[in-house]
Amino acid sequence: MDRLIQANGQPHFGIFAEAPGLINHRDFDFRSPMGRRLGSLAKWRRFHQFQYFGLISDQLIGGCALADLSLAGVGFVYLFHPPSGRMLERQFKLPLGLGTRFSQRPDDGICQLRSGRNLLRLENLGASREKRLLVELDDGLRIDARFSESEPGFQPMCLNTPTAVNGWTYAQKVAGVRCSGRVSSSLGDFDLAAIDAFAHHDWTAGYMRPQTHWNWACLSGQAAGRRVGLNLSCGVNETSFTENCYWLDGELIKVDTVRFAFDREQPLQPWAIDSHDGQVALRFEARGLHRQRSNLGILASDFKQVFGRFCGVLRPAGRDQVVIDNLWGFVEDQYVKW
Repeated sequence: MDRLIQANGQPHFGIFAEAPGLINHRDFDFRSPMGRRLGSLAKWRRFHQFQYFGLISDQLIGGCALADLSLAGVGFVYLFHPPSGRMLERQFKLPLGLGTRFSQRPDDGICQLRSGRNLLRLENLGASREKRLLVELDDGLRIDARFSESEPGFQPMCLNTPTAVNGWTYAQKVAGVRCSGRVSSSLGDFDLAAIDAFAHHDWTAGYMRPQTHWNWACLSGQAAGRRVGLNLSCGVNETSFTENCYWLDGELIKVDTVRFAFDREQPLQPWAIDSHDGQVALRFEARGLHRQRSNLGILASDFKQVFGRFCGVLRPAGRDQVVIDNLWGFVEDQYVKW
C-alpha cells in the first residue's frame, strides 16, 4: 500500500502485511462529530504522532521517545542499570515543536528533537530495513543502537483502526529482535551485542481521542532457546482490530483482547496480564519506574512506564507452550489529554 488515505479521503483499515509507504494524513476528509468538514488548522491541531525505541538486557534497560503533539514537541530518554539499580533520565519539551522534525513514512524517514547540544534522533532506513536510535546529550550520554527487520519471514504488526467517531490510529510495532551498537554514560560503557540486548519499536500516528488512556506490555528476549517478543495493549487500537500479538523467532502470532489487572495508585506492585483466548498468561514484577506528569490545561499527561520481569506462559495454538521465566520487559499506564 503506497498511501494510508485513499483518494476519497477515507483511510484503509485493518491489519496489513506491510507498512504503508506514507501516512498522508493531510488527505484525510476530517469532519466534526456532527459531520462538518474541518480545515487545515483543525487537521494540524488534532494530528499526533510518536515513536519509541526500547532496549532490554540483564545489564542495561533503556527507552527513548519522541512525540509531535502539534502544540508541543516532547521527548525523553532514560537508562536503568539493573545490577546497581541506578537510573539516568532526561526530558525535553519544545513549544509548537520548534527544533523537531517528524517524517510520515514509517519505514523510511527521520524523526528528531534538537535542544541546544542535545539530540534525540530515530531513523527508519528503508533500503536496509533498519531502525536506528541516536542520542547525544550535553552531559556526555551517547546511545547509538540499531536493529534490522530484514530476516526472512519477519513481519511487524501494522494496523489502522477507527478511533472515536471521527478519527483513526495507525500503529506499527516490533519486538523480539536483537540489537547492536554502543551506549556510553555515567552508568558505564556497553556493547549492546556483547550484552545480548534486544530491542522493541513503536511508530504511531493519527487522529486519536482528545482524551485517552491505555495500558501496554512489551517484552523481548530468549525463552527455551527461542527469540520471543510481545506487544499487548488495552484502551487503544481495539475498534474492529487489535494490535495484540507476540513473535516466536520472528513469526508474528495474533492474540485476542487482553486484560491488565493492577493497582493504578501503586504501579510497582505486581501486574497480571491475560488474553481472552488463553494464549497469554503472564505476571509482572516491577524493578523500576520512569514517570512523567504534566498538566498545562489543554495538554495533560500522566505517564508511568514500569520495567521489570515477566513470568508465565504463551500458548500458541497447536504447539507446545513457551515458558516465560524472568524475562525483562515493560508495562505502561498512561492518560493523555491532547
